[in-house]
Amino acid sequence: MTAHETSEPRRRLLASIHDVSPRFEREVDQLAERLSGHLGTGRFAMLVIPDHWRSAPLAGNAAFQARLRGWADMGIEMFLHGWCHKDETPATEGLAGFKGKHMTAGEGEFLNLPYEQARARMVEGRALVEDILGRPVTGFIAPAWLYGDGAHRALDELGFALAEDHMKVWRPGSGEVLAKGPVITWASRSKARIRSSLWFSALARQALPLTRTVRVAVHPGDTTVPALLTSIDRTLAGFARTHQPSRYAGLSGPAGLF
Repeated sequence: MTAHETSEPRRRLLASIHDVSPRFEREVDQLAERLSGHLGTGRFAMLVIPDHWRSAPLAGNAAFQARLRGWADMGIEMFLHGWCHKDETPATEGLAGFKGKHMTAGEGEFLNLPYEQARARMVEGRALVEDILGRPVTGFIAPAWLYGDGAHRALDELGFALAEDHMKVWRPGSGEVLAKGPVITWASRSKARIRSSLWFSALARQALPLTRTVRVAVHPGDTTVPALLTSIDRTLAGFARTHQPSRYAGLSGPAGLF
């Protein structure tokens, strides 16, 4: 039995495709093919948006719903990824204002949402996606990994099995942290962000090989920049040699940085 066939690997690689929506079907196809080539069929997660920017609804789109079921049948984990991915309650001051301005391009949907709205979007989104899939979602991940107090409160009440932000994966409700460490991701919005994400991913390939759980996240926009795709390939290929491509649902017990 090889290290990649053991039931409880010492080191895990968790990979995900964000912003899965009819709007980005072609890009998601490209990324799914890429990840499958490095990690194996179904060895990654998809983060599903019910209605991207309120102009690409899953409801009523039978063709894309069938694609989601097909991906899930392949073993791909499905997370609820907000409702619309658009920050419709932006803050202008303080830490929330800074995060909304500098950490995302108006897409921190759950950063400033009041509890009632956050809860309603989680409930409606989960019901929609689970009805499409015919199975439970693996968990909830807020757009841009940004959560406000209202989102945290709603998460703690609704019984999602898993949640994730930039630095950890945890169980809502109990707060138990299952994996720690920065997620490796890329940004395509500007030349400066492209350069910084290429720099960080190169650093991560050198600094994180001993980390117990490595997380890698890709986005549809990555497919538009060849340098990002090259970096993604290098990152996935490198960590797939040292870490077993795994499922989020397989996380058990605390997993620290070392």
